[in-house]
Amino acid sequence: MTTTPDAAPAPTPTTSAVTVRNAVKIYGEGDTRVTALDNVSVGFPTGKLTAIMGPSGSGKSTLMHCAAGLDSLTSGEVFIGDVELGALSDKALTLLRRERVGFVFQSFNLVPTLSAIENIVLPLSLAGKKPDQAWLDQVVSTVRLGDRLKHRPSELSGGQQQRVAVARALVARPNVIFADEPTGNLDSVSGAEVLTFLQSATRDFGQTIVMVTHDPSAASYADSVLFLKDGSIVDQIDNPTVEAVIDRTKNLEG
Repeated sequence: MTTTPDAAPAPTPTTSAVTVRNAVKIYGEGDTRVTALDNVSVGFPTGKLTAIMGPSGSGKSTLMHCAAGLDSLTSGEVFIGDVELGALSDKALTLLRRERVGFVFQSFNLVPTLSAIENIVLPLSLAGKKPDQAWLDQVVSTVRLGDRLKHRPSELSGGQQQRVAVARALVARPNVIFADEPTGNLDSVSGAEVLTFLQSATRDFGQTIVMVTHDPSAASYADSVLFLKDGSIVDQIDNPTVEAVIDRTKNLEG
């Protein structure tokens, strides 16, 4: 993963699961104009967990939303694999997100009337597809909920619900999973449980995960941490520790 100075080439789509090139995102006009992303170029490597951090208003959520195809850039390009999102119709973009992108949110977003296993296979059911049984069995085994798979979300702890949400994102084998503050509503024990699961998804399954977080402890589970400020990537840590993340965060806020 590389931030790109003016003199360096942007990362190529073939080296990353997701590639962002010269991304600019501007909201508003005149006195209300805000540059949320300011010429950002970055590649998110396949099979790695990348955390995105930064102060409020730094552009971290905008970067994730644009990289996931949930929002469009003012200028620049986003590739998922070798597919450039800006070249797609709305219908094609929706199909790509369904088939190649997974999402995990801090609010879990489980269907309360469905069991855990029904929630896990829901994306495939909506697409009219049957799960690969061997892969589903592997994902379910990793979820470690045992006989609670038939329980509804209200009968599960917060950590268990979030693990169901991560398993739901994994089951369709997306190119990349975007996780927006996935432990934001969890206590420290449940949060660690979910982060360990995310970490194992990259190490055991080769899954690519991009996670926005404000929590240095959560970021320490990542392979790399990107730091944004004023719409630009200003720093990166590989193999982060909690202490290193806290130090960099203090520098950004100073």
